[in-house]
Amino acid sequence: MAKYASSPRWLLQSLIFTILSTVRAQLPGTWELLVPNAGVASMHTAVTRFNTVVLLDRTNIGPSRKMLTKGHCRIDSNDVVLKKDCFAHSVVLDLQTNQIRPLMILTDTWCSSGQFLPDGTLVQTGGDLDGFKKIRKFEPCEPGEFCDWVELKDVELANGRWYATNQILPDGRVIIVGGRGTNTVEYYPPRKNKNGAIELKFLADVEDNQMDNLYPYVHLLPNGHLFIFANNKAVMYDHEGNRVIRDYPALSGGPRNYPSAGSSVMLALEGDFSTAVIVICGGAQYGAFIERSTDTPAHGSCGRIVATDPKPGWEMEDMPYGRIMGDMVMLPTGDTLIINGAQAGTQGFVMASNPCLYPVLYRPDQPVGLRFMTLNPGTVPRMYHSTANLLPDGRVLIAGSNPHYFYKFGAEFPTELRLETFSPEYLSPDRANVRPVIEGIPETVRYGEAFDVFVSVSLTVVGIIEVNFGNAPFATHSFSQGQRLVKLNVTPSVPDSGRYRIKCKAPPNGAVAPPGYYMVFAVNQGVPSVARWVHLVA
Repeated sequence: MAKYASSPRWLLQSLIFTILSTVRAQLPGTWELLVPNAGVASMHTAVTRFNTVVLLDRTNIGPSRKMLTKGHCRIDSNDVVLKKDCFAHSVVLDLQTNQIRPLMILTDTWCSSGQFLPDGTLVQTGGDLDGFKKIRKFEPCEPGEFCDWVELKDVELANGRWYATNQILPDGRVIIVGGRGTNTVEYYPPRKNKNGAIELKFLADVEDNQMDNLYPYVHLLPNGHLFIFANNKAVMYDHEGNRVIRDYPALSGGPRNYPSAGSSVMLALEGDFSTAVIVICGGAQYGAFIERSTDTPAHGSCGRIVATDPKPGWEMEDMPYGRIMGDMVMLPTGDTLIINGAQAGTQGFVMASNPCLYPVLYRPDQPVGLRFMTLNPGTVPRMYHSTANLLPDGRVLIAGSNPHYFYKFGAEFPTELRLETFSPEYLSPDRANVRPVIEGIPETVRYGEAFDVFVSVSLTVVGIIEVNFGNAPFATHSFSQGQRLVKLNVTPSVPDSGRYRIKCKAPPNGAVAPPGYYMVFAVNQGVPSVARWVHLVA
Protein backbone atom coordinates (compact mmCIF):
# COMPACT_ATOMS: atom_id res chain seq x y z
CA MET A 1 0.00 0.00 0.00
CA ALA A 2 2.80 2.43 0.93
CA LYS A 3 4.64 1.58 -2.27
CA TYR A 4 1.52 2.36 -4.36
CA ALA A 5 0.91 5.62 -2.49
CA SER A 6 4.32 6.92 -3.51
CA SER A 7 4.15 5.71 -7.12
CA PRO A 8 4.58 8.29 -9.92
CA ARG A 9 1.08 7.56 -11.26
CA TRP A 10 -0.53 8.20 -7.88
CA LEU A 11 1.50 11.39 -7.41
CA LEU A 12 0.48 12.63 -10.87
CA GLN A 13 -3.21 11.95 -10.19
CA SER A 14 -2.93 13.71 -6.84
CA LEU A 15 -1.28 16.72 -8.46
CA ILE A 16 -3.95 16.94 -11.18
CA PHE A 17 -6.73 16.72 -8.57
CA THR A 18 -5.08 19.47 -6.50
CA ILE A 19 -4.71 21.74 -9.54
CA LEU A 20 -8.33 21.20 -10.64
CA SER A 21 -9.60 21.82 -7.10
CA THR A 22 -7.65 25.08 -6.96
CA VAL A 23 -8.94 26.16 -10.39
CA ARG A 24 -12.53 25.37 -9.43
CA ALA A 25 -12.21 27.39 -6.25
CA GLN A 26 -11.13 30.45 -8.23
CA LEU A 27 -13.67 30.37 -11.09
CA PRO A 28 -17.21 31.80 -10.85
CA GLY A 29 -20.33 29.69 -10.48
CA THR A 30 -21.34 26.72 -8.34
CA TRP A 31 -22.71 23.26 -9.04
CA GLU A 32 -25.28 21.26 -7.10
CA LEU A 33 -26.54 17.70 -7.48
CA LEU A 34 -30.31 18.17 -7.55
CA VAL A 35 -31.64 14.63 -8.15
CA PRO A 36 -29.36 11.55 -8.01
CA ASN A 37 -31.65 9.52 -10.29
CA ALA A 38 -34.36 11.09 -12.44
CA GLY A 39 -35.26 7.69 -13.87
CA VAL A 40 -34.96 8.86 -17.48
CA ALA A 41 -32.15 10.39 -19.50
CA SER A 42 -33.72 13.64 -20.66
CA MET A 43 -33.38 14.21 -24.39
CA HIS A 44 -35.95 17.04 -24.28
CA THR A 45 -36.58 19.38 -21.33
CA ALA A 46 -39.06 22.22 -20.70
CA VAL A 47 -39.99 24.32 -17.63
CA THR A 48 -43.68 24.96 -16.95
CA ARG A 49 -45.44 27.94 -15.36
CA PHE A 50 -46.17 25.81 -12.28
CA ASN A 51 -42.43 25.56 -11.54
CA THR A 52 -42.29 21.99 -12.68
CA VAL A 53 -40.04 20.55 -15.36
CA VAL A 54 -41.05 18.06 -18.06
CA LEU A 55 -38.33 15.61 -19.10
CA LEU A 56 -38.68 13.39 -22.17
CA ASP A 57 -36.69 10.51 -23.59
CA ARG A 58 -37.58 8.21 -26.49
CA THR A 59 -39.97 5.31 -26.03
CA ASN A 60 -38.20 2.50 -27.90
CA ILE A 61 -35.06 2.56 -25.78
CA GLY A 62 -35.92 -0.39 -23.56
CA PRO A 63 -36.23 -0.21 -19.77
CA SER A 64 -35.65 3.17 -18.13
CA ARG A 65 -35.02 3.42 -14.39
CA LYS A 66 -38.50 4.68 -13.51
CA MET A 67 -41.63 2.54 -13.49
CA LEU A 68 -45.00 3.82 -14.59
CA THR A 69 -47.74 3.81 -11.98
CA LYS A 70 -49.18 0.36 -11.33
CA GLY A 71 -51.53 -0.83 -14.04
CA HIS A 72 -50.15 1.53 -16.68
CA CYS A 73 -48.13 -0.07 -19.48
CA ARG A 74 -47.54 0.76 -23.12
CA ILE A 75 -48.43 -2.11 -25.45
CA ASP A 76 -46.64 -2.02 -28.81
CA SER A 77 -46.28 -5.18 -30.87
CA ASN A 78 -43.81 -3.37 -33.15
CA ASP A 79 -41.37 -2.46 -30.36
CA VAL A 80 -38.31 -4.65 -30.90
CA VAL A 81 -37.23 -4.36 -27.25
CA LEU A 82 -40.37 -4.37 -25.09
CA LYS A 83 -43.79 -5.39 -26.43
CA LYS A 84 -45.24 -4.56 -23.02
CA ASP A 85 -43.45 -1.56 -21.62
CA CYS A 86 -44.23 -0.57 -18.02
CA PHE A 87 -41.32 1.87 -17.77
CA ALA A 88 -41.64 5.66 -17.88
CA HIS A 89 -39.99 7.55 -20.73
CA SER A 90 -41.15 10.94 -19.52
CA VAL A 91 -41.30 12.38 -16.01
CA VAL A 92 -42.16 15.67 -14.33
CA LEU A 93 -39.91 17.25 -11.69
CA ASP A 94 -41.34 19.35 -8.87
CA LEU A 95 -38.77 22.09 -8.23
CA GLN A 96 -40.03 22.69 -4.69
CA THR A 97 -39.51 19.14 -3.47
CA ASN A 98 -37.24 17.69 -6.19
CA GLN A 99 -39.68 14.78 -6.42
CA ILE A 100 -40.11 12.90 -9.70
CA ARG A 101 -43.49 11.69 -11.00
CA PRO A 102 -43.72 9.33 -14.01
CA LEU A 103 -45.64 10.39 -17.13
CA MET A 104 -46.95 8.11 -19.85
CA ILE A 105 -45.99 8.75 -23.45
CA LEU A 106 -47.29 6.34 -26.09
CA THR A 107 -45.48 7.11 -29.35
CA ASP A 108 -41.80 7.58 -30.06
CA THR A 109 -40.43 11.04 -29.30
CA TRP A 110 -36.86 10.37 -30.48
CA CYS A 111 -35.46 13.62 -31.93
CA SER A 112 -38.82 15.40 -31.88
CA SER A 113 -39.66 19.07 -31.36
CA GLY A 114 -41.84 21.22 -29.12
CA GLN A 115 -43.10 24.62 -28.02
CA PHE A 116 -45.47 26.16 -25.49
CA LEU A 117 -48.80 27.51 -26.73
CA PRO A 118 -50.21 30.85 -25.47
CA ASP A 119 -52.30 29.07 -22.82
CA GLY A 120 -49.21 27.38 -21.35
CA THR A 121 -49.82 23.97 -22.94
CA LEU A 122 -46.70 22.22 -24.21
CA VAL A 123 -47.27 20.94 -27.75
CA GLN A 124 -44.85 18.25 -28.88
CA THR A 125 -44.49 17.13 -32.50
CA GLY A 126 -43.02 14.30 -34.51
CA GLY A 127 -40.35 11.76 -33.71
CA ASP A 128 -39.42 8.40 -35.15
CA LEU A 129 -41.45 5.33 -36.14
CA ASP A 130 -45.00 5.55 -34.72
CA GLY A 131 -44.29 9.11 -33.58
CA PHE A 132 -43.37 10.42 -37.04
CA LYS A 133 -46.65 12.30 -37.62
CA LYS A 134 -47.85 12.53 -34.04
CA ILE A 135 -48.90 15.67 -32.17
CA ARG A 136 -48.97 15.44 -28.37
CA LYS A 137 -50.03 17.85 -25.65
CA PHE A 138 -49.10 18.27 -22.02
CA GLU A 139 -51.28 20.68 -20.06
CA PRO A 140 -49.22 21.38 -16.93
CA CYS A 141 -50.81 21.43 -13.50
CA GLU A 142 -49.97 22.26 -9.90
CA PRO A 143 -47.44 19.79 -8.43
CA GLY A 144 -50.09 18.15 -6.21
CA GLU A 145 -52.49 17.62 -9.10
CA PHE A 146 -52.49 15.02 -11.89
CA CYS A 147 -51.71 15.81 -15.51
CA ASP A 148 -50.23 13.63 -18.24
CA TRP A 149 -49.45 13.48 -21.93
CA VAL A 150 -52.35 13.35 -24.38
CA GLU A 151 -51.76 12.04 -27.91
CA LEU A 152 -54.06 13.80 -30.36
CA LYS A 153 -56.23 11.51 -32.46
CA ASP A 154 -58.17 14.01 -34.54
CA VAL A 155 -55.18 15.74 -36.12
CA GLU A 156 -51.68 14.78 -37.21
CA LEU A 157 -48.75 16.38 -38.99
CA ALA A 158 -49.09 16.80 -42.76
CA ASN A 159 -45.47 15.67 -43.15
CA GLY A 160 -43.65 13.35 -40.78
CA ARG A 161 -41.09 15.31 -38.79
CA TRP A 162 -37.85 13.94 -37.36
CA TYR A 163 -35.23 16.52 -36.24
CA ALA A 164 -37.52 19.52 -36.83
CA THR A 165 -37.70 22.89 -35.03
CA ASN A 166 -40.77 24.65 -33.60
CA GLN A 167 -41.24 28.39 -33.07
CA ILE A 168 -44.26 30.24 -31.70
CA LEU A 169 -45.44 33.07 -33.95
CA PRO A 170 -46.95 36.51 -33.19
CA ASP A 171 -50.50 35.16 -33.53
CA GLY A 172 -49.83 32.30 -31.10
CA ARG A 173 -49.64 29.56 -33.71
CA VAL A 174 -46.56 27.37 -33.93
CA ILE A 175 -44.57 26.93 -37.13
CA ILE A 176 -42.81 23.57 -37.51
CA VAL A 177 -39.74 23.82 -39.70
CA GLY A 178 -37.92 21.05 -41.55
CA GLY A 179 -36.95 17.58 -40.45
CA ARG A 180 -35.03 14.71 -41.94
CA GLY A 181 -36.05 14.44 -45.59
CA THR A 182 -38.78 17.02 -44.97
CA ASN A 183 -37.92 20.37 -46.52
CA THR A 184 -41.24 22.00 -45.69
CA VAL A 185 -42.97 24.01 -42.99
CA GLU A 186 -46.43 23.61 -41.48
CA TYR A 187 -48.47 25.09 -38.65
CA TYR A 188 -50.23 24.06 -35.48
CA PRO A 189 -53.09 24.72 -35.26
CA PRO A 190 -53.39 24.58 -39.08
CA ARG A 191 -54.14 27.93 -40.71
CA LYS A 192 -57.44 28.46 -42.47
CA ASN A 193 -57.13 27.73 -46.18
CA LYS A 194 -53.45 26.88 -45.64
CA ASN A 195 -53.66 23.32 -44.39
CA GLY A 196 -50.83 20.97 -45.04
CA ALA A 197 -47.12 21.42 -45.61
CA ILE A 198 -45.52 24.25 -47.58
CA GLU A 199 -42.24 23.80 -49.42
CA LEU A 200 -39.25 25.76 -48.13
CA LYS A 201 -36.68 25.32 -50.89
CA PHE A 202 -33.93 26.86 -48.75
CA LEU A 203 -33.82 23.72 -46.59
CA ALA A 204 -33.23 21.51 -49.62
CA ASP A 205 -30.57 23.88 -50.98
CA VAL A 206 -28.45 23.65 -47.82
CA GLU A 207 -28.75 19.89 -47.37
CA ASP A 208 -25.42 18.07 -47.72
CA ASN A 209 -24.42 14.41 -47.54
CA GLN A 210 -24.32 14.65 -43.73
CA MET A 211 -27.84 16.18 -43.64
CA ASP A 212 -26.49 19.27 -41.85
CA ASN A 213 -29.83 21.04 -42.34
CA LEU A 214 -31.49 19.25 -39.39
CA TYR A 215 -32.81 21.02 -36.30
CA PRO A 216 -32.48 24.40 -38.07
CA TYR A 217 -32.00 27.44 -35.83
CA VAL A 218 -35.23 29.42 -36.03
CA HIS A 219 -35.62 32.84 -34.38
CA LEU A 220 -38.68 35.09 -34.58
CA LEU A 221 -37.43 38.56 -35.47
CA PRO A 222 -39.15 41.69 -34.09
CA ASN A 223 -40.29 42.57 -37.62
CA GLY A 224 -42.43 39.42 -37.61
CA HIS A 225 -40.25 37.46 -40.05
CA LEU A 226 -38.16 34.40 -39.22
CA PHE A 227 -34.39 34.05 -39.20
CA ILE A 228 -33.76 30.47 -40.31
CA PHE A 229 -30.21 29.09 -40.24
CA ALA A 230 -29.23 25.65 -41.54
CA ASN A 231 -25.79 24.20 -42.32
CA ASN A 232 -23.80 27.42 -42.81
CA LYS A 233 -26.41 29.73 -44.36
CA ALA A 234 -29.41 31.73 -43.27
CA VAL A 235 -32.44 33.47 -44.73
CA MET A 236 -35.08 35.91 -43.56
CA TYR A 237 -38.36 34.14 -44.20
CA ASP A 238 -41.76 35.77 -44.56
CA HIS A 239 -43.96 32.99 -43.19
CA GLU A 240 -47.14 34.88 -44.07
CA GLY A 241 -46.27 35.16 -47.76
CA ASN A 242 -44.12 32.02 -47.90
CA ARG A 243 -41.15 33.77 -49.45
CA VAL A 244 -37.50 34.34 -48.69
CA ILE A 245 -36.94 38.07 -48.52
CA ARG A 246 -33.24 38.08 -47.66
CA ASP A 247 -30.23 35.78 -48.04
CA TYR A 248 -27.56 36.33 -45.42
CA PRO A 249 -23.84 35.84 -46.07
CA ALA A 250 -22.58 32.32 -45.34
CA LEU A 251 -21.03 31.77 -41.90
CA SER A 252 -17.43 30.59 -42.19
CA GLY A 253 -16.17 27.53 -40.35
CA GLY A 254 -18.30 24.77 -41.83
CA PRO A 255 -21.72 23.37 -40.85
CA ARG A 256 -23.27 24.30 -37.50
CA ASN A 257 -26.51 22.31 -37.31
CA TYR A 258 -27.23 18.67 -36.52
CA PRO A 259 -25.23 16.50 -36.81
CA SER A 260 -22.44 19.06 -36.69
CA ALA A 261 -23.97 20.43 -33.53
CA GLY A 262 -23.30 24.06 -32.75
CA SER A 263 -25.85 26.20 -30.92
CA SER A 264 -27.56 29.57 -31.33
CA VAL A 265 -29.35 32.35 -29.46
CA MET A 266 -31.00 35.62 -30.32
CA LEU A 267 -29.71 38.23 -27.89
CA ALA A 268 -32.08 40.19 -25.66
CA LEU A 269 -34.47 42.57 -27.40
CA GLU A 270 -34.43 46.05 -25.86
CA GLY A 271 -34.80 49.78 -26.57
CA ASP A 272 -37.25 50.22 -29.41
CA PHE A 273 -37.07 46.43 -30.04
CA SER A 274 -36.23 46.92 -33.71
CA THR A 275 -32.74 45.33 -33.63
CA ALA A 276 -32.19 41.57 -33.46
CA VAL A 277 -28.72 40.08 -33.02
CA ILE A 278 -28.10 36.37 -33.62
CA VAL A 279 -25.11 34.47 -32.22
CA ILE A 280 -24.04 30.98 -33.40
CA CYS A 281 -21.22 29.15 -31.66
CA GLY A 282 -19.30 25.90 -32.05
CA GLY A 283 -19.85 22.88 -34.24
CA ALA A 284 -18.07 19.86 -35.68
CA GLN A 285 -15.67 19.74 -38.59
CA TYR A 286 -17.32 18.73 -41.84
CA GLY A 287 -16.70 15.03 -42.48
CA ALA A 288 -16.45 13.96 -38.85
CA PHE A 289 -19.97 12.52 -38.98
CA ILE A 290 -19.40 10.63 -42.24
CA GLU A 291 -16.08 9.23 -41.03
CA ARG A 292 -17.47 8.49 -37.56
CA SER A 293 -14.44 10.29 -36.20
CA THR A 294 -14.62 10.79 -32.44
CA ASP A 295 -11.38 12.74 -32.12
CA THR A 296 -11.67 15.45 -34.81
CA PRO A 297 -11.38 18.79 -32.94
CA ALA A 298 -14.57 20.85 -32.67
CA HIS A 299 -14.95 24.47 -33.80
CA GLY A 300 -14.23 27.18 -31.28
CA SER A 301 -15.59 29.98 -33.44
CA CYS A 302 -18.71 32.10 -32.96
CA GLY A 303 -20.46 34.23 -35.54
CA ARG A 304 -22.56 37.24 -34.58
CA ILE A 305 -24.85 39.07 -37.00
CA VAL A 306 -27.35 41.92 -36.78
CA ALA A 307 -30.17 40.12 -38.58
CA THR A 308 -32.25 43.28 -38.96
CA ASP A 309 -29.42 45.37 -40.45
CA PRO A 310 -29.89 46.39 -44.12
CA LYS A 311 -26.38 45.10 -44.95
CA PRO A 312 -25.65 42.41 -42.36
CA GLY A 313 -22.33 40.64 -41.98
CA TRP A 314 -20.87 38.12 -39.57
CA GLU A 315 -18.53 39.28 -36.82
CA MET A 316 -16.27 36.39 -35.83
CA GLU A 317 -14.66 35.57 -32.49
CA ASP A 318 -13.34 32.48 -30.71
CA MET A 319 -14.53 30.76 -27.57
CA PRO A 320 -11.98 29.58 -25.00
CA TYR A 321 -12.78 25.98 -26.03
CA GLY A 322 -13.87 24.22 -29.17
CA ARG A 323 -17.29 22.78 -28.46
CA ILE A 324 -19.91 20.58 -30.07
CA MET A 325 -23.32 19.82 -28.53
CA GLY A 326 -23.08 22.86 -26.28
CA ASP A 327 -26.26 24.50 -25.01
CA MET A 328 -26.68 28.28 -25.10
CA VAL A 329 -28.97 29.55 -22.32
CA MET A 330 -30.18 33.15 -22.16
CA LEU A 331 -29.77 34.35 -18.57
CA PRO A 332 -32.10 36.97 -17.01
CA THR A 333 -29.31 39.55 -17.25
CA GLY A 334 -28.95 39.29 -21.04
CA ASP A 335 -25.71 37.31 -20.85
CA THR A 336 -25.58 33.82 -22.36
CA LEU A 337 -24.36 30.67 -20.63
CA ILE A 338 -22.64 28.14 -22.91
CA ILE A 339 -22.58 24.76 -21.20
CA ASN A 340 -22.41 20.97 -21.87
CA GLY A 341 -20.90 19.26 -24.91
CA ALA A 342 -17.59 17.89 -26.08
CA GLN A 343 -14.39 19.18 -27.63
CA ALA A 344 -14.05 16.52 -30.34
CA GLY A 345 -16.13 14.37 -32.65
CA THR A 346 -19.69 15.04 -33.75
CA GLN A 347 -23.29 14.58 -32.70
CA GLY A 348 -24.67 11.05 -32.79
CA PHE A 349 -24.46 7.86 -30.80
CA VAL A 350 -20.92 7.17 -29.49
CA MET A 351 -19.39 9.79 -31.79
CA ALA A 352 -17.80 12.36 -29.46
CA SER A 353 -14.96 12.49 -26.96
CA ASN A 354 -13.13 14.87 -24.63
CA PRO A 355 -16.13 16.31 -22.74
CA CYS A 356 -16.09 20.07 -22.27
CA LEU A 357 -16.67 20.45 -18.52
CA TYR A 358 -16.05 24.19 -18.43
CA PRO A 359 -19.08 26.46 -18.89
CA VAL A 360 -18.46 29.81 -20.55
CA LEU A 361 -20.27 33.10 -20.01
CA TYR A 362 -20.83 35.18 -23.16
CA ARG A 363 -21.18 38.88 -22.31
CA PRO A 364 -22.61 40.55 -25.42
CA ASP A 365 -22.01 44.14 -24.28
CA GLN A 366 -18.24 43.66 -24.07
CA PRO A 367 -15.92 44.29 -27.05
CA VAL A 368 -14.62 41.45 -29.21
CA GLY A 369 -11.88 39.60 -27.32
CA LEU A 370 -13.41 40.26 -23.90
CA ARG A 371 -16.83 38.67 -24.28
CA PHE A 372 -16.04 35.17 -22.96
CA MET A 373 -15.46 34.27 -19.32
CA THR A 374 -14.54 30.72 -18.29
CA LEU A 375 -16.59 29.45 -15.36
CA ASN A 376 -16.30 26.78 -12.69
CA PRO A 377 -16.14 23.33 -14.34
CA GLY A 378 -18.54 20.51 -13.61
CA THR A 379 -17.58 16.90 -13.10
CA VAL A 380 -20.29 15.06 -15.09
CA PRO A 381 -19.75 14.71 -18.85
CA ARG A 382 -22.84 15.91 -20.72
CA MET A 383 -22.58 14.61 -24.25
CA TYR A 384 -25.16 13.59 -26.84
CA HIS A 385 -28.79 14.11 -25.75
CA SER A 386 -28.19 16.52 -22.87
CA THR A 387 -30.10 19.72 -22.10
CA ALA A 388 -29.87 23.01 -20.20
CA ASN A 389 -32.82 25.18 -19.08
CA LEU A 390 -33.12 28.41 -17.12
CA LEU A 391 -35.11 27.98 -13.90
CA PRO A 392 -37.30 30.67 -12.29
CA ASP A 393 -34.82 31.14 -9.43
CA GLY A 394 -31.98 31.98 -11.85
CA ARG A 395 -30.22 28.63 -11.72
CA VAL A 396 -29.72 26.50 -14.84
CA LEU A 397 -30.97 22.91 -14.82
CA ILE A 398 -28.60 20.43 -16.49
CA ALA A 399 -30.08 17.07 -17.54
CA GLY A 400 -29.48 14.07 -19.74
CA SER A 401 -26.59 12.64 -21.73
CA ASN A 402 -27.06 9.30 -23.40
CA PRO A 403 -24.51 8.71 -26.15
CA HIS A 404 -25.84 5.15 -26.60
CA TYR A 405 -28.73 3.45 -28.38
CA PHE A 406 -29.99 2.07 -25.06
CA TYR A 407 -29.33 2.85 -21.42
CA LYS A 408 -25.72 1.88 -20.77
CA PHE A 409 -23.99 2.54 -17.46
CA GLY A 410 -20.66 0.74 -17.83
CA ALA A 411 -19.31 2.78 -20.74
CA GLU A 412 -16.65 5.50 -20.72
CA PHE A 413 -19.44 8.04 -21.12
CA PRO A 414 -22.44 6.33 -19.51
CA THR A 415 -26.13 7.12 -19.74
CA GLU A 416 -26.66 9.96 -17.28
CA LEU A 417 -29.68 10.08 -14.97
CA ARG A 418 -28.43 12.72 -12.54
CA LEU A 419 -29.96 16.20 -12.58
CA GLU A 420 -27.67 19.08 -11.65
CA THR A 421 -28.00 22.82 -11.36
CA PHE A 422 -25.42 25.44 -12.20
CA SER A 423 -25.69 28.73 -10.33
CA PRO A 424 -24.08 31.68 -12.12
CA GLU A 425 -22.00 34.13 -10.13
CA TYR A 426 -24.99 36.45 -9.69
CA LEU A 427 -26.33 33.95 -7.12
CA SER A 428 -23.19 34.03 -4.96
CA PRO A 429 -23.74 34.86 -1.25
CA ASP A 430 -21.81 38.14 -1.48
CA ARG A 431 -24.49 39.49 -3.86
CA ALA A 432 -27.51 38.47 -1.79
CA ASN A 433 -27.98 41.94 -0.34
CA VAL A 434 -28.58 43.46 -3.79
CA ARG A 435 -30.87 40.66 -4.98
CA PRO A 436 -34.36 42.08 -5.47
CA VAL A 437 -37.57 40.38 -4.41
CA ILE A 438 -40.70 40.96 -6.49
CA GLU A 439 -43.41 41.90 -4.00
CA GLY A 440 -46.14 42.80 -6.47
CA ILE A 441 -46.75 42.30 -10.18
CA PRO A 442 -49.88 41.71 -12.31
CA GLU A 443 -50.63 38.10 -13.21
CA THR A 444 -51.71 39.16 -16.71
CA VAL A 445 -50.57 42.07 -18.88
CA ARG A 446 -51.63 43.17 -22.36
CA TYR A 447 -49.43 44.36 -25.21
CA GLY A 448 -48.33 47.96 -24.75
CA GLU A 449 -49.94 48.18 -21.31
CA ALA A 450 -48.33 50.30 -18.59
CA PHE A 451 -48.05 48.50 -15.26
CA ASP A 452 -46.17 48.72 -11.96
CA VAL A 453 -43.79 46.24 -10.39
CA PHE A 454 -43.01 46.47 -6.69
CA VAL A 455 -39.72 45.12 -5.36
CA SER A 456 -37.79 45.07 -2.12
CA VAL A 457 -33.99 45.13 -1.83
CA SER A 458 -31.82 44.88 1.28
CA LEU A 459 -29.41 47.62 0.23
CA THR A 460 -30.44 51.01 -1.12
CA VAL A 461 -31.02 50.92 -4.88
CA VAL A 462 -28.45 53.03 -6.72
CA GLY A 463 -29.27 52.31 -10.37
CA ILE A 464 -31.99 51.21 -12.74
CA ILE A 465 -33.72 47.97 -11.83
CA GLU A 466 -34.47 46.10 -15.04
CA VAL A 467 -37.68 44.15 -15.60
CA ASN A 468 -37.01 41.38 -18.10
CA PHE A 469 -39.38 38.86 -19.72
CA GLY A 470 -37.87 35.42 -20.35
CA ASN A 471 -39.93 32.63 -21.87
CA ALA A 472 -39.66 28.89 -21.29
CA PRO A 473 -38.22 27.22 -24.42
CA PHE A 474 -38.14 23.56 -25.46
CA ALA A 475 -34.52 22.44 -25.12
CA THR A 476 -33.21 19.58 -27.23
CA HIS A 477 -30.16 18.74 -29.33
CA SER A 478 -28.13 21.85 -28.42
CA PHE A 479 -30.87 24.34 -29.30
CA SER A 480 -33.60 25.87 -27.16
CA GLN A 481 -36.58 26.20 -29.49
CA GLY A 482 -38.38 29.52 -29.01
CA GLN A 483 -35.92 30.91 -26.45
CA ARG A 484 -36.38 34.66 -25.92
CA LEU A 485 -35.51 37.50 -23.53
CA VAL A 486 -37.15 40.93 -23.73
CA LYS A 487 -35.90 43.86 -21.62
CA LEU A 488 -38.80 46.18 -20.90
CA ASN A 489 -38.59 49.95 -20.95
CA VAL A 490 -38.80 51.04 -17.32
CA THR A 491 -38.58 54.21 -15.23
CA PRO A 492 -36.12 54.55 -12.34
CA SER A 493 -37.46 52.84 -9.21
CA VAL A 494 -38.90 55.09 -6.51
CA PRO A 495 -39.46 54.33 -2.81
CA ASP A 496 -43.04 53.36 -2.03
CA SER A 497 -44.09 52.26 1.49
CA GLY A 498 -40.89 50.38 2.24
CA ARG A 499 -40.64 48.98 -1.27
CA TYR A 500 -39.59 50.28 -4.66
CA ARG A 501 -42.05 50.91 -7.46
CA ILE A 502 -40.97 50.47 -11.07
CA LYS A 503 -43.17 51.71 -13.89
CA CYS A 504 -42.99 49.37 -16.88
CA LYS A 505 -44.45 49.07 -20.33
CA ALA A 506 -45.35 45.65 -21.69
CA PRO A 507 -43.93 44.50 -25.04
CA PRO A 508 -45.69 46.25 -27.92
CA ASN A 509 -46.77 43.24 -29.98
CA GLY A 510 -46.46 39.53 -30.64
CA ALA A 511 -43.45 39.90 -32.92
CA VAL A 512 -41.42 41.26 -30.02
CA ALA A 513 -42.88 38.78 -27.53
CA PRO A 514 -45.35 36.11 -28.69
CA PRO A 515 -48.36 35.57 -26.42
CA GLY A 516 -47.87 33.18 -23.53
CA TYR A 517 -46.42 32.78 -20.06
CA TYR A 518 -43.12 34.46 -19.21
CA MET A 519 -40.74 34.32 -16.29
CA VAL A 520 -40.44 37.97 -15.27
CA PHE A 521 -37.21 38.89 -13.48
CA ALA A 522 -36.31 42.11 -11.70
CA VAL A 523 -32.55 42.61 -12.19
CA ASN A 524 -30.61 44.90 -9.83
CA GLN A 525 -26.92 45.53 -10.53
CA GLY A 526 -26.74 42.33 -12.57
CA VAL A 527 -28.49 40.21 -9.94
CA PRO A 528 -31.91 38.74 -10.83
CA SER A 529 -34.83 38.14 -8.53
CA VAL A 530 -36.73 34.89 -8.38
CA ALA A 531 -39.08 35.17 -11.36
CA ARG A 532 -42.83 35.59 -11.20
CA TRP A 533 -44.88 34.05 -14.00
CA VAL A 534 -46.89 36.59 -16.00
CA HIS A 535 -49.34 35.84 -18.79
CA LEU A 536 -48.81 38.13 -21.79
CA VAL A 537 -51.96 38.43 -23.90
CA ALA A 538 -53.29 40.45 -26.81
